Amino acid sequence: MNPIIDHIQITVKDLQVAEKFYDQFLPILGFDIKNKVRAYIEAHDFHVIEYTHELLAFAITSPRKAFVNDSINRRKPGALHHLAFKAESRAEVDHAYQQLLQFEATIVTPPQRYPEYGEHYYAVFFKDPGNIKYEIVCTKESDS
Repeated sequence: MNPIIDHIQITVKDLQVAEKFYDQFLPILGFDIKNKVRAYIEAHDFHVIEYTHELLAFAITSPRKAFVNDSINRRKPGALHHLAFKAESRAEVDHAYQQLLQFEATIVTPPQRYPEYGEHYYAVFFKDPGNIKYEIVCTKESDS
């Protein structure tokens, strides 16, 4: 088996607010939002919006009513600390950054080298409107 992720499903605080963000963010990664589907999963009491791509499905879901007022904290046990997407070049990281500036992405740090993570580690870190942290990273030596 290869360590390839089939799908990711993230619970967001406000599905309507999150959908506006992910409709703009996911195309940066190559998703076509025309391939977006919605469903209500009655057995689990949540609404889901799934964005599909040939390599990965990415879904956002509503919280359970009992947790709707909870805050997101990536340092809680069991929480997603952050999710990193691989870029093919530093230019892709820079281009993604420019696109992120066009909508409600909260930039944590603009694109830069992180030698503490690896000799050629170059990334931008940002958050969605609900405070979920993401990264777009290139680990190649240079753009060639």
